[in-house]
Amino acid sequence: MAYTALARKWRPRRFSEMVGQEHVLRPLSNALASGRVHHAFLFAGTRGVGKTTVARILAKCLNCERGVSAEPCLECASCREIEAGRSIDLIEVDAASRTKVDDTRELLDNVQYAPSRSRYKIYLIDEVHMLSASSFNALLKTLEEPPPHVKFLLATTDPQRLPVTVLSRCLQFNLKRLSVALISSRLAHILAAEQLAFEPSALQLLAQAADGSMRDALSLLDQLLAFGDGAAREAESRAMLGAVTRDHVERIASLLATGNAPALLDAAEALDEFAPDYGQILDQLAALLERIALQQLLPQYAGDDLFPIAVVSELAARISREDVQLYYQTAILGRRDLALAPEPRTGFRMTLIRMLAFRPEGSVQGLTGAPPATAKPSAVPAAPATPAAPAAPAADAPAPMEWSSLVAALELDGPTRMLALNCALLARSAGLIRLTLDPHNATAHTRAREQRLAQALSRHLGETVRVEIVAGGAVVATPAQAEDRAAQQALAAARAALAADPTVQALQQRFGATVNSESVRPRKPA
Repeated sequence: MAYTALARKWRPRRFSEMVGQEHVLRPLSNALASGRVHHAFLFAGTRGVGKTTVARILAKCLNCERGVSAEPCLECASCREIEAGRSIDLIEVDAASRTKVDDTRELLDNVQYAPSRSRYKIYLIDEVHMLSASSFNALLKTLEEPPPHVKFLLATTDPQRLPVTVLSRCLQFNLKRLSVALISSRLAHILAAEQLAFEPSALQLLAQAADGSMRDALSLLDQLLAFGDGAAREAESRAMLGAVTRDHVERIASLLATGNAPALLDAAEALDEFAPDYGQILDQLAALLERIALQQLLPQYAGDDLFPIAVVSELAARISREDVQLYYQTAILGRRDLALAPEPRTGFRMTLIRMLAFRPEGSVQGLTGAPPATAKPSAVPAAPATPAAPAAPAADAPAPMEWSSLVAALELDGPTRMLALNCALLARSAGLIRLTLDPHNATAHTRAREQRLAQALSRHLGETVRVEIVAGGAVVATPAQAEDRAAQQALAAARAALAADPTVQALQQRFGATVNSESVRPRKPA
């Protein structure tokens, strides 16, 4: 007996068998139950999310011999013919292969005639956006004044390419990408029904690779069953998808926790023998970091199929919340920039180095930096002898640059950002960040802005943070003062460079030219 692909064998036959898309199924079921069924429907969504499946089930609901309802009987001649693809009153058209206006006119010539056997004559046009402008014009007249016995079911992956005149005459339903958990659960149900062995972690990998498409997931499952001799196991799934084992990802996270740079680079070098997809490794690392952040925020977090709770809990205890956020952000930015790297391996290693480069000095083994530059006198006025509120011990207050970097990473609106830029960090303790505000910008401080700053810090740090702002001179330069000082230094350097330029000096000596110093601007970095 011929083998039937899982995507065909397990295609839902009625609405109750579908998973997900409840926002589409519910209004359709209500319309069928009440008898208020529109004459034209448009189902939009990415590949494999169920557009054509919903349309065919709707066709069975409309033409079931037991009457129009949300549950076709699947036993009458009409239901069986539609399932077998041989119903003469369900005209299925692939618009990608019939784009000409003559094809559309030929298709619509028989619209005026009653259905041969069924209640309705149903036109199911797939990839309808592929029709030409003339074809849409030919279709539009029928959509405007359809005969009572005709229903149109249109499906498309690109609704933006349909004329607004067509869109306005259809009920549009947008099918969403399915979640990883939903796809994984469906695959487990199918394998259990097929009595095939599987590992949940293997299905999780397939669900992630399917990118929201149930059909793609089932096709990958068919491929995995062939690859794994009738079983769906994690090792075969990773080999088929070109993914490294999770042990490698967990080891990288563990080495990041210890700050062991030589061992981390050795681990990255060892991955090269597997010829991996480095973008996929960064995806897996970001996924692990997300689960670590969940564990730190919610101690009752139970883990998932990909990363055991014991591993997640151990790493959550070893990596600080701030480092988890830093590593996650660096991983996803490195993933984005991987295509710009000289080669993927170089981009991957540079991403790992960047993760360690922003850790406090002395906490990374094997990485040495240049000696710190000699501190220059600050242009910021000294703090008054008696500040409004005493500063915390210096050991509790991070360096000024850390506050500048933190402000740059926060999602703040203009006024709240201005407040943050004109503050300096006094101290940080559990659940409390104390700031001092530059007295020249005291008007920037309001209670509402202070609360918005606290909310942004809480989101970024992954914990509830309270902000306390006191007036008075900053112990260290605020980010705004640091930016102003850097801008003044860059301007002074630009003016000095221009004055020292041989061409400028020659013009001054030969023609008596003068330099308008107010017009000089530093060159912006490329």
